[in-house]
Amino acid sequence: MRRRKIAVAAGCCLSFFLGTLLNVLFIPGFDPHQQPPPPRRGVTPALAGSPWYRRGEDRGSRRWELARQIRERYEEVLRYQKHQPPAAAARRLVRPLERRLMDLAQQRTSSEQTLRLEKGKAPQAGSRGGSYPEAKVDLALNPPLLGCRDIHNVTSLHYLGSGYTKAVYKVVLNRTLAVALKSVDFGGHDIENCVKQYAALEDCYRLASYKIVKEMILLQRLQHSNILQLYGYCYQDSNDIPDTLTTITELGSPLEMIQLLQTSWEDRFRICLSLVRLLHYLAHSPLGSVTLLDFRPRQFVIVDGELKVTDLDDASIEESSCISNRDCFIEFPARNFTLPCSVEGRCRNMNEKRNLYNAYRFFFTYLLPHSAPSSLRPLLDMIVNATGELHWGIDETVAQLERVLHLYKSGTYLQNATRMPKAEYQPIPEAAIPDENYRCWPSYHHKGCLLSVFDVGEAIEVCENHSQCKAFVLTNQTTWTGRQLVFFKMGSNHIVPDPDKITYVKVTG
Repeated sequence: MRRRKIAVAAGCCLSFFLGTLLNVLFIPGFDPHQQPPPPRRGVTPALAGSPWYRRGEDRGSRRWELARQIRERYEEVLRYQKHQPPAAAARRLVRPLERRLMDLAQQRTSSEQTLRLEKGKAPQAGSRGGSYPEAKVDLALNPPLLGCRDIHNVTSLHYLGSGYTKAVYKVVLNRTLAVALKSVDFGGHDIENCVKQYAALEDCYRLASYKIVKEMILLQRLQHSNILQLYGYCYQDSNDIPDTLTTITELGSPLEMIQLLQTSWEDRFRICLSLVRLLHYLAHSPLGSVTLLDFRPRQFVIVDGELKVTDLDDASIEESSCISNRDCFIEFPARNFTLPCSVEGRCRNMNEKRNLYNAYRFFFTYLLPHSAPSSLRPLLDMIVNATGELHWGIDETVAQLERVLHLYKSGTYLQNATRMPKAEYQPIPEAAIPDENYRCWPSYHHKGCLLSVFDVGEAIEVCENHSQCKAFVLTNQTTWTGRQLVFFKMGSNHIVPDPDKITYVKVTG
């Protein structure tokens, strides 16, 4: 019996290993042993690969139904192509990372620096066939595109994960720049279900790939610090399918809510502030009000402490039409809302309010109030309650969170606090205490008590609230708000010289 269990366990492990290995080796659109194709001029196959209706095809047949879905997906891509952001919004200062991308993208031809979507053919609604007229839009990527030649010789290939449509991989370009590669997952939910129903792998791939094309357009059109950057793309033949697509984007760390709950309130507040700044931009974007239909923590990543949205293939700019308020019904698992119907026959601010309530239920309730400074909690509770009831729009919400940031960074939130120390603290310049640590929560250091403070007065207050604290050490490190990091110590028996630190020792009890 025991041998049988061991054999079953070994078989499961082997199958998992083989599945992971195959998924990594056969990245759609990315073959490390394949020479990159020559630069394409004119037609980009992303929108030219839609299947034709065959003459005599029965309306309602499986082939006709799949072609109808591809046509609708194609038309959605065309709608997003037609929106052109203002020229001023596209101009940005070149940052150090973008300079590195420019270095990687030297000797790029003009045809590789522009994504051209032209002469896309999609079927008409009838069975007699037909195609769409020529549609041509240039997506001049800034910084310059990375392409097939840049991902041909990558290092450190790692499979990161997949969703319904896409698989994501981490690679290192030129041994210096880590990026993410996204491509259609041939083993994913969308492809598998489509192939089971229609038995047409290439057409099913085209249907799924339009979601990546749509995401590429949105990543280029929506320029914001809390939206993942698009670096480029590559078309290559893969799995006997011509011109499979891989996009190259900025790399972020997955958002792990369990880990995030264990971080400092300051870092959790930064995530919420990043989110509302993003939602404020989406509510007033060059495309109109954008809603994230698939709004879950897994759709976001963290880059240098900032929250960024990474999946935009399920974003929408469509505003619901209405005749009366009853048509403007938003349903969530725990709450339902009815919004007003405007005189123009549109549900007022529905996209904005949908985003805002999702931010409340996935982020604000867990991250904002807990372990916040006591003087800020009434304001934070008001923000959580107002967004949970949709009493505020995004403009008021972002204004209130910016107010919290100002109170926190300026130290204004400490003005009403009683700050009469119970003991005296002797400063010792250019000195530190290397040991005698104790743990506290939340802390920036997993083996000690490292917290941020506005000034020495707040550090003394923290020390007196910790029964173990007998000294603290001011470092020369600061957080994203400019607050100073301080180590709190349970003793001062061993003090060593350190020119970058100041130690304060409690001298009376």
